[in-house]
Amino acid sequence: MFPDEVQGAFGHALHQAQCGDEPISAKALKGFGGRGILEIIEDFDGNAYRVVYTVRFSGLIYVLHAFQKKSKKGIAAPKQTIDLVKSRLRDAENDYRSRREMGEPKS
Repeated sequence: MFPDEVQGAFGHALHQAQCGDEPISAKALKGFGGRGILEIIEDFDGNAYRVVYTVRFSGLIYVLHAFQKKSKKGIAAPKQTIDLVKSRLRDAENDYRSRREMGEPKS
């Protein structure tokens, strides 16, 4: 579980994204070609926390991963994390497609 301060910061940033704004703390996640996959980083009490989300789908955001960064080497996300994000992005694409096929109203 993330500390309350981190949860609050992420909640605020994700709310901004839901409202169509890009949080100042968001940056493009490298390796995904553009600003469709974003990452928010919060440092708290000597630890780094991250949330990865996508804004690729009209009217919706999908949080793809939230984690505490364990490695002290470099700033890049490990390959295992990138693979997990890619897998969850495919799941989000399928969910979005099925919502559209069902005619579900946009959130």
